Amino acid sequence: MAHLLMIESWVGAMSTLLPRAIRDAGHRFTFLTRDLHHYLRASPGARSHPLLAADHVLTAETNDLAELLPQVERLHEALGFDGVLSSCDYYLPAVAEVAARLGLPGPSPESVRRACRKDLARAVLWDAGLPGPRFALAASWEEAMEAANGLGYPLVVKPVDLCAGMYVRKVHDQAGLRTAFLDLEGFPVNARGQRRVPVVLLEELLTGPEVSVETVGFGGDVHVVGVTGKSLAGEPWFVESGHVFPAALDAGLAGQAEETAVAAVKALGLELGVAHTELRLTPAGPALIEVNPRPAGNQITELVRRVTGVDLPMVHARLAAGERPDLTPAETGVRSAAIAFLLPEHAGRIAAVHGTGELAAAPDVVDWSVRPAGHQAGEPTSNNGYLGHVMVTDIAGGDAGTRAEALVAALKVEYER
Repeated sequence: MAHLLMIESWVGAMSTLLPRAIRDAGHRFTFLTRDLHHYLRASPGARSHPLLAADHVLTAETNDLAELLPQVERLHEALGFDGVLSSCDYYLPAVAEVAARLGLPGPSPESVRRACRKDLARAVLWDAGLPGPRFALAASWEEAMEAANGLGYPLVVKPVDLCAGMYVRKVHDQAGLRTAFLDLEGFPVNARGQRRVPVVLLEELLTGPEVSVETVGFGGDVHVVGVTGKSLAGEPWFVESGHVFPAALDAGLAGQAEETAVAAVKALGLELGVAHTELRLTPAGPALIEVNPRPAGNQITELVRRVTGVDLPMVHARLAAGERPDLTPAETGVRSAAIAFLLPEHAGRIAAVHGTGELAAAPDVVDWSVRPAGHQAGEPTSNNGYLGHVMVTDIAGGDAGTRAEALVAALKVEYER
């Protein structure tokens, strides 16, 4: 039985899936956080958050690597860790540094740092000759205007170090660019109290369907688990409104996406670990958006597990423990699985979500939830604003995506007046 150290976590689905996977793999874990209340606030009314079922729940300043490393060394002497991991992008670089300091399995700290910074990753992938948008960086408004003029409108404006699509938007002109730039300038610290890198990434707008490729690196190679189809909504924002696995692609196009993703993972030096690589299927072929050095969020890993039997959170845990994961697909009887998300029309307090009766009765609905009355909805500008989701499976063919979207479309959100 391995003893894993988990340093912070997302508070969404992965905060449940990863602790469960660690236990199901026969291991145990210690949870280390700088702010226990961050997780308690995320599950009000719950008796116990799954993360708090760890063997030990400890506090440390996880935002300060110079302070964290010696404290983890002392904990390692007392508790004896076999691996270290996280599901939260904001702490993946720290996890890699801790693993290297303790001599535990993991990708190199430099490779993780590059992957978690969109500007650094973009430069590495471009230098490797891999397909992606033309891009430029700007640290000032004058640099942003000059970069935009060079790229041409419309273009995409991004922070280099935020997640869930936060502050990522399409802009059509200088006025839109100015708004995007000022909004990012007004958000200098992320939700975990980390000061952001004050650089804006501007990219050529890519067109075409979006997919992600789920891969696992070990044994000197990068193995493809599958390709996930993705739906986007809320222009000028890029909110992920749903996912379907496997993506409805012909073998040739799927193969091109897989080859591009594997090349990107290798270019970044991520040959050990689970990765989630996002691409656009442009008219010229697959083009890279970003490589995330961790299992996919938004319950994509559950879609993969229901179709293939491969449990990517468990693979993540096994790799952290230095074990060889089993990626052999199993016959699950499910041909496709999909999740669709309920997005708010606007900000406001929720009075009720109507239409959930059909969800409870539908045999193909395997999971669903909606926000309760009284929930304060935000503007639908990122993946953080979901009001609910519906997950379905299809045992006959590949129609799970259409079904999930139809069920969510039938839900009606009533706001308080």
